[in-house]
Amino acid sequence: MIYLPRSNFGPEQEPHWRVYNRIAARLLPFLLVLYVISFLDRVNVGFAKLQMSVDIGLSDAAFGFGAGVFFLGYCVCEIPSNLALQRFGAKIWIARIMIVWGLISAGMMFVTTETQFYVMRFLLGVAEAGFYPGIILYLTYWFPARLRSQICAIFFLGIAFSGVIGGPLSGWIMHTFSGVQGLHGWQWMFLIEGLPATIGGIVAFFYLDDGPAKAKWLNDDERRLVVDALVAEDLQKKAAGYGHRFLDAIKDVNVWLLAITNFSLLGGTYGLSFWMPQIVKDLGVNNLLINGLLTAIPFTAGSIAMIVVGKHSDRHAERKWHTAICAFVGAAGLVLSGMFGHNPYISLFGLSVAVSGALAGLAVMWALPATILTGAAAAAGIALMATIGNLGGYTMPFILGWVKQLTRQVEFGLYAMAAMMVIGGLVMLIIPKLRQNAGSAATSAEPSEQPGPVASTL
Repeated sequence: MIYLPRSNFGPEQEPHWRVYNRIAARLLPFLLVLYVISFLDRVNVGFAKLQMSVDIGLSDAAFGFGAGVFFLGYCVCEIPSNLALQRFGAKIWIARIMIVWGLISAGMMFVTTETQFYVMRFLLGVAEAGFYPGIILYLTYWFPARLRSQICAIFFLGIAFSGVIGGPLSGWIMHTFSGVQGLHGWQWMFLIEGLPATIGGIVAFFYLDDGPAKAKWLNDDERRLVVDALVAEDLQKKAAGYGHRFLDAIKDVNVWLLAITNFSLLGGTYGLSFWMPQIVKDLGVNNLLINGLLTAIPFTAGSIAMIVVGKHSDRHAERKWHTAICAFVGAAGLVLSGMFGHNPYISLFGLSVAVSGALAGLAVMWALPATILTGAAAAAGIALMATIGNLGGYTMPFILGWVKQLTRQVEFGLYAMAAMMVIGGLVMLIIPKLRQNAGSAATSAEPSEQPGPVASTL
């Protein structure tokens, strides 16, 4: 299967086009499946709430806190996990993450109290910490900066696919297995959807390579082509004064501002993912299977938007305005959905616009960190952005739950998320390095045509 169009490469770069598509065909489908499993295990608690709230006495505020506390554990361990991935290798670290989180996710079926719900969600965050930024870092080991918006868009399809697949699947499991062997439907859902992560971790250990230099499925010329291009790109970034040490990422104001944008976009994505089943239910849809099918619509729209916007961003070598406009469009969708909450058709359309804006903005934005950082700084910067962003995953679900319990209406929570997405878009427009370079960082590193040393660390 071909992922990257010829338009990304000049006539003289036919070998590059073929090699990068071969790498994409090898890695992206598998990583996409892993991310679908990952995201589904994070947000399936939104469907579980429809039953377990009654079974264990879970209030809206308690659910919002418990759904979000996942990200506290996640954020505490995120930077150490990404640095460990760089040190110990991707295959063993990604495998370790998945095996542990799968077991804990399945263990959610044994929760009987609010306190147990909080503890298990926190432990799930600790176990999964580093997976998302780790994969982003891992992709920088294979693809040059000018291709990463499309690559990230394809990877982030996991979010959309988990919404498309996860909603109907979760609804079907809870509807079909309720009462089987004396277990509630939500207990079966956690068990059935948790174990694939453990299986995926075992497969990842044998399937993934730590980098192109160790990929036996590439020949010597292909390995040299890929590694030389990445080495040349890193040298160019260092020559331009871009950071390569851990502290360079921590001290870089550009990284912190990108993290704020990530906070707004990711917070909106998670807020909608956790609460979408409840929002659809509030629109008058009580059947679990129908609810699941309807929640798939916004994520289907989001998957299309990511690919279209990602390709457009790469083709025009522009990241700043693409991300900002997506944030503003997502905010408009949230406002539209809130204003027309009494009309299920318009409200669902607004949610589709909101998810499309948030996901497309994320895909483009995540092409940026590795263009301004390299080495340990890239690992730390990506993890720092993910850490701050995932705090949005804690904040937004909690705000939605708190506001809904306080007002008995969810639209004010949607307005709060919209305001945060507007802030994220505005921050994107004032990031110093993006203003100076006008997006040129995304195209500054072309594949090297000169032979060079194959870096064993890649």
